[in-house]
Amino acid sequence: MSGEDDYDKLSPEERAVRVKENRAREEKEQAALPYTWKQELAEVDLEVPVPKGTRGKDLTVVIQRKKLSVALKGKEPILSGELCKEIKVEESTWTIEDQQLVLVHLEKLNKQQWWENVLTHHPKIDTKQIVPEDSRLSDLDGETRGMVEKMMQLGKPTSDEIKKMEALKKFQEAHPELDFSNAKIS
Repeated sequence: MSGEDDYDKLSPEERAVRVKENRAREEKEQAALPYTWKQELAEVDLEVPVPKGTRGKDLTVVIQRKKLSVALKGKEPILSGELCKEIKVEESTWTIEDQQLVLVHLEKLNKQQWWENVLTHHPKIDTKQIVPEDSRLSDLDGETRGMVEKMMQLGKPTSDEIKKMEALKKFQEAHPELDFSNAKIS
């Protein structure tokens, strides 16, 4: 398999094929894991299937800053290992749903970073291919939000410029006999 370094030399068609092949390999690798997972910038959610009838007391779940383990008591862990990035333990939780699914919610410490995998020894995904869900401005931290708002305003006229344009428009409507085609607003 060729490395990422030759990706730049590929034609758009070859890149599309490479991305498609990588995605298919990724999906196969991820499907082989004993859990499914999805993420947003701030959090990761795992669904771990367990035998029907499993209760919370039948489980041993360990959630630490850099470690995660889910096991049925007295059995080999279903998953266990080092997390790829640190989490906020106090904001991370687990529950059991319909006595057959362990839901693990991990709150990322760095909320501005995509995870390549959950546990470091599991196959990685290409985070460059992640298409984030539409986020609301209110979801962003203060500094990021301010930056985004500034970027959104770039190119938009200021309220002062809008007032000048409206005044000019009114003046044009009042004086249709004058030619304003070369008028500059200052």
